[in-house]
Amino acid sequence: MKKALVSGILFLALMAIAVAADIDGRWEGTFSTPNGDMNLVFNFKADGQNLTGTVESQMGEQPITNGKIDGNEISFDVDAMGNTISHKGTLNGDKIHLTVSSSFGEWEMDLTRAKE
Repeated sequence: MKKALVSGILFLALMAIAVAADIDGRWEGTFSTPNGDMNLVFNFKADGQNLTGTVESQMGEQPITNGKIDGNEISFDVDAMGNTISHKGTLNGDKIHLTVSSSFGEWEMDLTRAKE
């Protein structure tokens, strides 16, 4: 019984790592603003349950901070001109659905894995 429990926990841990590692790479999305659409590129790198990387836009490149991975759930922050923009999302294959919030409000965004 004890062996089965340990094996089950180990299996779940390995599955979580496999899902987390699947986020590595370049992801593209579009953010609608009052001044028109802004293309964004997210470069993600998983290290266990930690998520790092950058976000590229017409305004430059910003690092991802406070990045976390829990199974297929991710969260991270980006600083944009002194404002913290929080992102929470769900990874599903080659798609990520994000809920984004800041002092400007809350909105939804979808990312697609970039083709190499």
